[in-house]
Amino acid sequence: MTEEKPRPAAQRTFEPVARSLAGRRWFPLWAVVHHHGRRSGTDYATPVAVVPTADKSLILIGLPWGTTTNWAKNVVAADGATITWKGRDRNTSAPRIVDAAEASDLAKPLFRFVLRRMPGAIVLHRE
Repeated sequence: MTEEKPRPAAQRTFEPVARSLAGRRWFPLWAVVHHHGRRSGTDYATPVAVVPTADKSLILIGLPWGTTTNWAKNVVAADGATITWKGRDRNTSAPRIVDAAEASDLAKPLFRFVLRRMPGAIVLHRE
């Protein structure tokens, strides 16, 4: 049995706030990713920050805790997820994890600085 890694303090601090605001129509910064555990099959709802992209067919989510984050691996394994964002459910497909440089190139200019400091991001196509 593997030992679970402790969550970063920032994640523990902001998660309750993110959960209460994520997915709301009037708060477009945060969304909720609905996914299934790749081994357990358990349903999860994970609050995330969506990064605006120049290409409206893409959804970009930074991975500040690393590219091996379980929710991101679950979404890639399932080849997509449902995302509640701006008050609506959106189906996604073809997820891929990208490095900071590629994520920065996909983001709108104002957000590129932040993405360059993250280990990577996940890119999903809107269906």
